[in-house]
Amino acid sequence: MKALAARRHDRRAPIVLLLLALLLTGGLYAVLAPTSADAAAAAPSASDIQTGEKLFQANCATCHGPSGAGTASGPSLIGVGAAAVNFQVGTGRMPAQQNGPQIEAKPVQFDDEQISQLGAFVASLGAGPAVPTEDQVDPSKGNSANGMALFRTNCAMCHNAVGAGGALSRGKFAPKLWETSPTHLYEAMLTGPQSMPVFSDTNLSPDEKRDIIAFISEQGDVAPGGLDLGSLGAVSEGLWAWIVGIGLLIGAAVWIGAKSS
Repeated sequence: MKALAARRHDRRAPIVLLLLALLLTGGLYAVLAPTSADAAAAAPSASDIQTGEKLFQANCATCHGPSGAGTASGPSLIGVGAAAVNFQVGTGRMPAQQNGPQIEAKPVQFDDEQISQLGAFVASLGAGPAVPTEDQVDPSKGNSANGMALFRTNCAMCHNAVGAGGALSRGKFAPKLWETSPTHLYEAMLTGPQSMPVFSDTNLSPDEKRDIIAFISEQGDVAPGGLDLGSLGAVSEGLWAWIVGIGLLIGAAVWIGAKSS
């Protein structure tokens, strides 16, 4: 019995346990960590950055400066990251055609590879948000009910309760979101283009952003309850009830009065 107790309290036991724990941790890391090949595939190559710089100098440097530090015509791009480039260029907002209260979306001028190369160059100027992964923007993995609550708390005051858009001050507007791709929706929340605030991961976690995307993906021009009246909510619905409903009641009252006389 004493020999068993002595072996149980052997001074070498903590060292053995520590080695086993390190071995287990190393094995789990080897299984779960991304491989170097995956990391290399995700990182932009030097060639992409060089090509992106040429595209930038030809199409963007006039407003944003040769080094991307900004001018009187355009803001600095240092630190905006590839996500901002993918959103602005991928929606056709950039390069801008003319100045105005708001830069609107238009046909895209670059293909996906060129947009990726431009993003690689801008990302090389300073650390910033990266383009989200497919998993981060997949609506099928989001909770649309939670997304509805988050959207109506953070977004509905500008974009309307179902993302139909709305007017802002000084000629600006919040665009309709139904035709915006999930990736661009995520990037808009992450980078805060134009009048939109930035929703960092501290404000809205990646999962919450995906929930909002899931909610928006379920909206559209077809209203399940009948006429959507522009999906503008209580204002248009109240106006419809007042003009049509009260109008019918007044008409009925006039008709009854005429019949009785």
